[in-house]
Amino acid sequence: MKLFRISTVPISLNILLKGQLKYLNQFYEVTAISGAGKDLDEVREREEVKIHPLKIARPISPFQDVVSLWKLYRYFKKEKPHIIHSITPKAGLLSMIAGKMAGVPVRMHTFKGLIFPHKEGHFQTLLIWMDRTLCYFATHVYPEGRGVREDLLRYRITDKPLTIIANGNVNGTDTAHFSSSQITDPQGEALRAALGILPGDFVFVFVGRLVTDKGINELVTAFKNLASTPVRHRTSHTPHPATKLLLVGPMEHELDALHPETLTEIQGNPDIISVGFQPDVRPYFAISHALVLPSYREGFPNAVLQAGAMELPAIVTDINGCNEIITEGENGLIIPVKDAAALQQAMEKMVSDTEAYEIMKAKARPLIESRYRQEVVWKALLEEYRRVTE
Repeated sequence: MKLFRISTVPISLNILLKGQLKYLNQFYEVTAISGAGKDLDEVREREEVKIHPLKIARPISPFQDVVSLWKLYRYFKKEKPHIIHSITPKAGLLSMIAGKMAGVPVRMHTFKGLIFPHKEGHFQTLLIWMDRTLCYFATHVYPEGRGVREDLLRYRITDKPLTIIANGNVNGTDTAHFSSSQITDPQGEALRAALGILPGDFVFVFVGRLVTDKGINELVTAFKNLASTPVRHRTSHTPHPATKLLLVGPMEHELDALHPETLTEIQGNPDIISVGFQPDVRPYFAISHALVLPSYREGFPNAVLQAGAMELPAIVTDINGCNEIITEGENGLIIPVKDAAALQQAMEKMVSDTEAYEIMKAKARPLIESRYRQEVVWKALLEEYRRVTE
């Protein structure tokens, strides 16, 4: 059977579905479809699957969208896939419509996260109707987690069954790859020295885009206040360590830029270390003590899964995905959205309460292994493909 996996831009296939397409290619003839680029070429080489470059505009673009819809229809009509499965909004909308027109029997879409709950007015209404249209033309709809499922129901996006694959997340976590054993002590020591991190420093790490939506303004404010406020001694009765904030990810000035005062603090605070985008984040997890992700919205954040696999507890906001991976007090702490004071208190607890920290650290990896290992997700997805094509 032919299986087409579709996204708007190739990086989604390359990063989000790493390893999965190669696994599925053992059972189906897999083709990866997205806009052209080196990421799509990497998918072909690494996953050993067919690719089909097809430009799909990310923003709403009526003329380009009609062109892309027509090209998808013609390709589906020619190749006659048994299953098409999309994972990004625009690719989902266009491929579900084109698939229906071309007579593709199984049309699946996974909602990784929803944009419209965080928008207002006419734009929100437009996004809602786009997702309703997507679901109308799809035969099967999959929210990535419970929070996404609840939003789809709350906004009455579809009355079709909403199935969560495994325990959520589109690809699971490679727990063999994301393991503290993969980074040697000399490697960690060399990276700490290069970044100016002393052996006794407590390191908070953020991994992701440095934008407002990720809560970076609140994070920088909380860290600045934490550093300037006396912290209670740790429960071991030893003085609390110095703290560092390690930012791993690209700075995006064009969209959702940070506040000017945040940028000034990042640039001028010697305890805030910004290293930009890193193709391998494992060394940065390895030299850190806790992940902080104060995001405003997520689907099912990979950074929290990966950090957990690397034995890091996490401080996250009470949003979709994050509050499914993290259980308060077990493998991390959950705080309200956009609350710098609560974030500061949670960071202080990580630093000062040794006993609580060690409990959360000990449970971080086992919780990821039991629920989000890649093998668990891949097997569940394969079983779902077999079920819908019976």
